Amino acid sequence: MTTAITSTETPLFLSAHHLLDHWQGHRKLTRRVIEAFPDDKFFDHTLGGMRSFADMMKEILDMSAPGVKGIATGEWPATDGSWNHNAKEVAASKKTFLELWDRATDEINAYWLLISEDRFQESVLAFGQYEGTVYNTILYFIDNEVHHRAQGTVYLRSLGIEPPSFWNRD
Repeated sequence: MTTAITSTETPLFLSAHHLLDHWQGHRKLTRRVIEAFPDDKFFDHTLGGMRSFADMMKEILDMSAPGVKGIATGEWPATDGSWNHNAKEVAASKKTFLELWDRATDEINAYWLLISEDRFQESVLAFGQYEGTVYNTILYFIDNEVHHRAQGTVYLRSLGIEPPSFWNRD
């Protein structure tokens, strides 16, 4: 027997609040991975032609809070598709980068409150180039962060550092 869903007013298993909590758990873990990097390796250590972990995390900064702001307000940062995710251009130290990370987390929390439940089902053109529903756009932000955090975990292991446990998002 198949049951048709006729309303999007009540989420099946995840509210907007719970989605934000889930994402913020990932952000806490990602922050711990950033903290685990030695200061002298955060901006420069690479493997196999990949970018530094700092540059990967700059990409997350460039998309996460500005993306939630865009969803909430319709105001998207101008981009011509050629992103510049150079972390050294915004932070001279890991400490400063972590301050930017925390500021972005606060912005995500603030703008999230402006997103109505109905908005999650609407279509957006994120950053003027990525079309999809709001919920899929947010899931992309989360997936992208997890992907790059995993790369950072590999970097830490290559430096002989035990990374934070992936399952601990408290």
